[in-house]
Amino acid sequence: MSKIRNMKILEKILNLILRKNKKVDQDAPTISIMKGYKLMWPFIKKYLWLTILGIILTVPVGTLDALIALFLKPFMDNVMVDKQEELASNVPFIIVGFVIVQGIFIYTSTLVNSYVAGKITYDLKRRLYIKLLKMDCGFFDKNDSGMVIFRFYNDAEMATNGLINNFKLFLTKFLSTLSLVCVLIYNSWQLSCAAIGVLLFLIIPLRIVRKRINIIMKKTVMEGAFILTLYNETSAGNRIIRSFTLEDTMMSKFKYSAKFLFGMGMKMVRDTNWLSPMMHVVSAIGVAIVIWYGGHLIVTQQITSGTFVSFLAALIMLYTPLKSIGNNYVQIQTSILAVERIYQMIDTPTMAEEESNSKKELKTLEGVNSSLEFKDVSFGYNSEKMVLEKLNFKIAKGQKVALVGNSGGGKTTVCSLIPRLYEICSGQILIDGCDIRDFSIESLRKNISVVFQDNFLFTGTIRQNILMGNPEATEEELREACKNACLDEFLAKLPQGIDTPIGEKGILLSGGQKQRVAIARAFIKNAPLVILDEATSALDNKSEKIVQEALDNLMKNKTVIVIAHRLSTIIDSDKIMVINDGQIVESGSHDELLASDGAYSALYKSQFKKTSEQS
Repeated sequence: MSKIRNMKILEKILNLILRKNKKVDQDAPTISIMKGYKLMWPFIKKYLWLTILGIILTVPVGTLDALIALFLKPFMDNVMVDKQEELASNVPFIIVGFVIVQGIFIYTSTLVNSYVAGKITYDLKRRLYIKLLKMDCGFFDKNDSGMVIFRFYNDAEMATNGLINNFKLFLTKFLSTLSLVCVLIYNSWQLSCAAIGVLLFLIIPLRIVRKRINIIMKKTVMEGAFILTLYNETSAGNRIIRSFTLEDTMMSKFKYSAKFLFGMGMKMVRDTNWLSPMMHVVSAIGVAIVIWYGGHLIVTQQITSGTFVSFLAALIMLYTPLKSIGNNYVQIQTSILAVERIYQMIDTPTMAEEESNSKKELKTLEGVNSSLEFKDVSFGYNSEKMVLEKLNFKIAKGQKVALVGNSGGGKTTVCSLIPRLYEICSGQILIDGCDIRDFSIESLRKNISVVFQDNFLFTGTIRQNILMGNPEATEEELREACKNACLDEFLAKLPQGIDTPIGEKGILLSGGQKQRVAIARAFIKNAPLVILDEATSALDNKSEKIVQEALDNLMKNKTVIVIAHRLSTIIDSDKIMVINDGQIVESGSHDELLASDGAYSALYKSQFKKTSEQS
């Protein structure tokens, strides 16, 4: 295919220019333009025929420059020297005709290439967003929001802008250069050797620039991600910033990052933009040599004046794009780094992808029919420290089990492992005697409803947030969920009722109202296993009473795991397990644990004492 052949020619030329020079760059990674395009090929091939059409339309744009230069030879010899009046009168029409034809091809090729570039950009962002949705929770634990935005959105823009959008420009210059070199050789091979030989001086500067781009971009990406995080924190934490008068602190962080990015931007200009002035110097030297040597050839009658003018015009047209190659080269190298970062993300394995790629036949979980069991389960967020060590317990269907204990003891971790938000290091988690890894992740999570301490609500209305639990729910089911979540009276007071917008993260709702919306979301999902992760600990007494009533409704006829800070809310549990430092130190009913006078008894008496003192 013409596209592949053109790219191979490009690769040979660029490999010559970018040939490894150990004195200049011993440690920089091998990054080639062809590698960037090969990585983008899965996205380009979908629009192969349109891409080829864009290339075909680009060919005349580059080659017409050579025709204009070639036309100057007969013009000089026949008009300027031989005074042919008929040709002289036709010259203006010929020039205008050339420009019109070239303009039509430029417009059409730009239209086609922009369409292809836009579609590829969309596909790339879509692929990255799908990947983002599949990323494991551990990824978000290690990367802040700024890094996520930079790697999954900014890199996509950077990659397509540099590689796809510059492809037309790069190809136009390549074809123009190729055709102009042919004109040079046609007019005079002696002058061509002198003119093209000067270009060899460009090899080392391009190698130096490439190394410096790599170093600067790595630092810029890290700080660019941090400043995005800073913007997110300023937006989400605006009340804290004002309450604690943190404006100066946040401003100092911003100034540091902004100054660092400014410094990196100036370093990029300082370390790379000298390339364009050097191109001007090299071009001037080439033109000077051609004029000096060309004058000698004219005097000795080895070439005509027309030949010399045609050669000189072709040479100037050849050197003109080379003068700006520095800027294009920086953009393309920056884009290649972005493409490599994108593929680092795409190639990161996730549980969901490993499951889909596995040949293992997975079961579909259809409810909890007998029990949930942890069998010798060990887990750590990193390999250095285990949070849970050989944990064993069993919960029968329909039981309400409470997890209590000191902070950091592993209670939330236990609940995070059940829906496979994290993968256990060893042991088994069994539902009805089957390892949860034998069930598809989708069917497993459809059977679990979770209400967190700080529930995340999405931008939109109350209706939209509740229906995320079950988008297919009927109006009757929606009303029933709101009633059971004790939302009906609150909604009746709102002018727009259930269709009231709640702002980003539910900012327009109180803590108790957000909890009840989350409970309604869990209600409408109607999962057989319910996990409550300190769902009332952040509420005042009045809000807690209402939310607790909603939770009691939610827990009816369900298998329930409750993480509780306030022990008064879990007294009626069938079983209470005290988890400290990743181990179950006590287990039993409220009365049994009080009678044993152990860790639970001490914790309960401590809370009871505080309550008595406050009252």
